Amino acid sequence: MIEILFKKIARPLASIGLCCAAAISLQGCVEIMVGSAVMGTFAATDRRTFGAQTEDKSIVLKGESRVARVAGSAAHINVSSFNRRALLTGEVPDEATKAAAEREMRAVEGVLDVANELTVGPATSFTARSNDSLLTTKVKASFVDTKDLYGSAFKVVTEDGSVYLMGRVTQREGNLAGEVARGVSGVRKVVKVFDYISEGELTALTAAAKGSANPAETTPANSGATTQEVK
Repeated sequence: MIEILFKKIARPLASIGLCCAAAISLQGCVEIMVGSAVMGTFAATDRRTFGAQTEDKSIVLKGESRVARVAGSAAHINVSSFNRRALLTGEVPDEATKAAAEREMRAVEGVLDVANELTVGPATSFTARSNDSLLTTKVKASFVDTKDLYGSAFKVVTEDGSVYLMGRVTQREGNLAGEVARGVSGVRKVVKVFDYISEGELTALTAAAKGSANPAETTPANSGATTQEVK
């Protein structure tokens, strides 16, 4: 499910110290390792199966290769995947390139769905990408500071000030994460690209995580792709 939340006001961030790591990376998503003393046992466990995690890595590699063949040098495209659902972000020169990139992505083995968030326009600058890395880190830090949010359940991708949230989460978690991300200074909008699971499935995953590093496969309660704008 894809939901878009437009930012109204910024809220202060408690752990701004984590943000310095962003200056090192230009990638849309910066990984933060959080100790179990802070997040607990479940936070150290990905909600995807080991097979899905491995396949997501393969999807990204194959997708980047296929998309590059049709995108051309004028395009700037990022490929992300979570639980076999791909996300395309970045800038392309025209609608034809945008459509071609999506076709190539859908042709990658294992991909269940594609969220095409590419925009038509010039590629972002070095400065803009550095700022995106900083925003990604700030959003992740804000999740760490928020009660009832498990940072490891989310993948955060930022492109030109727009934050994309991926993960296997409940509706409650997704709503809270969206509001928290929207309150981070510098974020223009938040796009939620989630596989929604039920509270019962979350309970089962939590129990499985306490006894195993590989959560059981479950079917998302609602993984249909829709777009919702929240003023």
